[in-house]
Amino acid sequence: MQKRKLGKSNLEVSALGLGCMGMSSGFGPPSDKKEMIGVIHKAVEIGFTFFDTAEVYGFHANEELVGEALEPF
Repeated sequence: MQKRKLGKSNLEVSALGLGCMGMSSGFGPPSDKKEMIGVIHKAVEIGFTFFDTAEVYGFHANEELVGEALEPF
């Protein structure tokens, strides 16, 4: 997976990111939590290090989901 520098920092992230909005809200009811954690784990497995989340994606539910999924890593 190619990497890119994030802004003016020295932090590098994957060139591709995983948009997490639909995992907790935005397109109807929340998706299955275990299934979404599996999607995030697979993304990490193939080299993703950039995960797009925001407070408005379920009013903190999205950050909690992504945090729980990434905790083992």
